Amino acid sequence: MPLHRKKIFRPPSPAPTTIYVRPGYNRVLAEEFEALKLKRVDLVKDKVEAHSQGDLRENFGFKAAKDAIRAVDRKMTALDRFVARNAFIEVDPVTWLAKPTDRLQLGHVATIERQDVSTKRQHRFTFLVTTHGETASDPESGIECLPHNSPLATVVLGLAVDTPTKVTLPAGEAIVTVRSIRNPTQAELDRLLTAIKPPDIEDD
Repeated sequence: MPLHRKKIFRPPSPAPTTIYVRPGYNRVLAEEFEALKLKRVDLVKDKVEAHSQGDLRENFGFKAAKDAIRAVDRKMTALDRFVARNAFIEVDPVTWLAKPTDRLQLGHVATIERQDVSTKRQHRFTFLVTTHGETASDPESGIECLPHNSPLATVVLGLAVDTPTKVTLPAGEAIVTVRSIRNPTQAELDRLLTAIKPPDIEDD
């Protein structure tokens, strides 16, 4: 049997990974999947009702419902694969308030300096290294959330202060240096850690 063209050119699925999340993340995933199931039930009802209204060749309501069902099915499949591929470990941010700061870890606030190798330009950022999907920023302190599995976090986790390290990032080669590491305050966590949301994932 010949291979389907779509399967030949489809990129391979990502390898299973361990994803650190805040408590409640697994519950949010389950609630999102249940909401999609209920939405699909309603769309099927709309499709059946539209089907009963006559000629399907010019029945735009039927076509719209059919397309919407397919979109929900794709999202359910993508969410199901996301859960099946990965292991989720819940981490309580309370533990971030007091932990060793000799090397950069999940939950630390760090000032990171990055120098692009090609342009020699330097950039400095202050991040809270946090769990999967966190992207908030705190206008009061200037701290931004840096998800632990982002390209930058992946190369700086484990580094000590003032240890220049040459790395490869999506933007190219760079020298990164952790200039400071500290624990966050409760007020900073309150401002940075927003409500947990389902992941933005693409079907593949």
